[in-house]
Amino acid sequence: MEIHSPMAGIVLRFSVAVGEEVASGQEVAVLESMKMEVPVTAEAGGRVEALSCEPGAFVQEGDALVVLA
Repeated sequence: MEIHSPMAGIVLRFSVAVGEEVASGQEVAVLESMKMEVPVTAEAGGRVEALSCEPGAFVQEGDALVVLA
């Protein structure tokens, strides 16, 4: 399962690391868009398999941020 960006913006930070267990509703990343910090949460639980980009990267709406197993 992939967690996608809800909007275009810059990835400020990831709140999880590869191998970490994530619960539904848990914050996994924070985006910056128009000088606002926007938390991104997991829709379902799972184990973080991969982070799809580096902090500081610009992402478009719908881009994958985190891959859960």
